[in-house]
Amino acid sequence: MSQHRTSGDGTSDDRASHALPEYAERVLDVADLIPPGRVMTYGDVAEWLGEGGPRQVGRVMSLYGAAVPWWRVVRADGALLPGHELRALDHYRAEGTPLREASRGAEGHLPRLDMKRARWDGVTADGGADRDRGGGAHI
Repeated sequence: MSQHRTSGDGTSDDRASHALPEYAERVLDVADLIPPGRVMTYGDVAEWLGEGGPRQVGRVMSLYGAAVPWWRVVRADGALLPGHELRALDHYRAEGTPLREASRGAEGHLPRLDMKRARWDGVTADGGADRDRGGGAHI
């Protein structure tokens, strides 16, 4: 991965001046690989790397995720990231990410991600079931 990364908001992150922990670098590399219109859960990313768990991935994303398409790493239930719902929703709509309409009782009437259609397997363009999991072999 290059030492220079452009964030989703157009600012840049020069990694040469800000050394990241190796695990954080690997998590961010996976987030960079997720195609527009697709998502991976925090647990998917950890499983794909073969280490850590959803909380560790979430921590990395909260500390360093601004430099990558953060909206593509999501909660398993498809709920939008609290505090960033509208920004994420703008990205999802621009990328054509599958969404489910909000129920009438949903707070703020915000949609959720349609996880069955939006989830990416980390390998195939269509998210198919032939995923080679674990070990970080793809990075």
